[in-house]
Amino acid sequence: MKEIQKVPGVLVLEDRTHPDGKAFPGFLFGSPLSSSQNDLPKDRGYGEVVFNTSMTGYQEILTDPSYYGQIVCLTVPHVGNTGINFEDPESAQPWCAGFVVQESAETPSNWRSVGNLDQYLRTHGIPGLYGVDTRALTRHLRSLGVVRGLILPADQRHLARGRLAELPSFEGRDLIGEVTTQKPYFWPPKDMKSTAAAGGVENFTIPSGGKRYKVVTIDYGVKWNLLKSLHHFGCDIEVLPATSTAAEVLSRKPDGVFLSNGPGDPAAAPYAAEAVRGLVGKVPLFGVCMGHQVLALAMGAKTYKLKFGHRGGNQPVIEHDTKRVEISSHNHGYAVDDSSLPANIEVTHMNLNDRTVEGLRVKGAQAFSVQYHPEACPGPHDSMVLFERFIDSMRDSVKGV
Repeated sequence: MKEIQKVPGVLVLEDRTHPDGKAFPGFLFGSPLSSSQNDLPKDRGYGEVVFNTSMTGYQEILTDPSYYGQIVCLTVPHVGNTGINFEDPESAQPWCAGFVVQESAETPSNWRSVGNLDQYLRTHGIPGLYGVDTRALTRHLRSLGVVRGLILPADQRHLARGRLAELPSFEGRDLIGEVTTQKPYFWPPKDMKSTAAAGGVENFTIPSGGKRYKVVTIDYGVKWNLLKSLHHFGCDIEVLPATSTAAEVLSRKPDGVFLSNGPGDPAAAPYAAEAVRGLVGKVPLFGVCMGHQVLALAMGAKTYKLKFGHRGGNQPVIEHDTKRVEISSHNHGYAVDDSSLPANIEVTHMNLNDRTVEGLRVKGAQAFSVQYHPEACPGPHDSMVLFERFIDSMRDSVKGV
């Protein structure tokens, strides 16, 4: 295979301690960047710079809509060795604004591979940077916090300060509205080759006793494997846009409503919390990630931005009732403020690293949520039981329990 041409590039971070930005050099790969100042991309190569500590799953990370508007740095040093395949995407396209790695494999080796990482990024217009000291970058982000950044050709390093000044901030921007589906659809779609869930969910038994439940999923930026997992556990799914009202959801007469993951600040999408507020107590609810935060906002709580977020497949979470510790998959930059929780909200799970809220339950209603991803992909399968609990809540609701 043709060797990737080594074109010097640089990631420049917005950093108050460096007037012209903190720079991390490397080499460009993926989608090429224009050499013209006027043609610099406005939506690719620019975003909030975050890091992910997962050891595997770069294709799932690239295609997770929760990374929309972000330049993702992977802490694992060797990326791309298994190539790109048709089975692992979490949506129809990659969503991140840029990709930063230490080493990019030019020649993948895996029986499912249909191409390499560089080709994939080129096809979808995503610039990347390899040869970066990702350890130094990660340590810097942990110290400084999440900031905006640009991937540029090295000879355009001097343009970064002015470019960042021109580009819009992400604060208060409704990213959910930019990634959600524009019209309802049923899952699985007819043109999908396989409905088998990724990540080994097929090894879990279906607890519904053969009955299937009608579930409406509100799409804040849903991952396919969440839909696959729900389908496997006995749900027939209709996916609705994030802007759907409570009345529109209830008109489908669902047995339950699933609130999906998604990108950005949940407070920037007040319509989401308003709709969920109208669903609590009327139908069983299960929220993950963004859906967890939206449920909290709907009940009157507040959210806040974490310094550098939780992104990776190794976050320890304890469930208070059982004292069971789960190693869980995370991807979020905001968290629920526990001091703002009303009396009718119970905290069910807590992060053992920083004591942030990881799970909630609404007292007197069949509504619960977790901050992490029970479907993993990438990540461990410790939390699959949460899908069973959702099925149980719908079964109890149908029986009138």
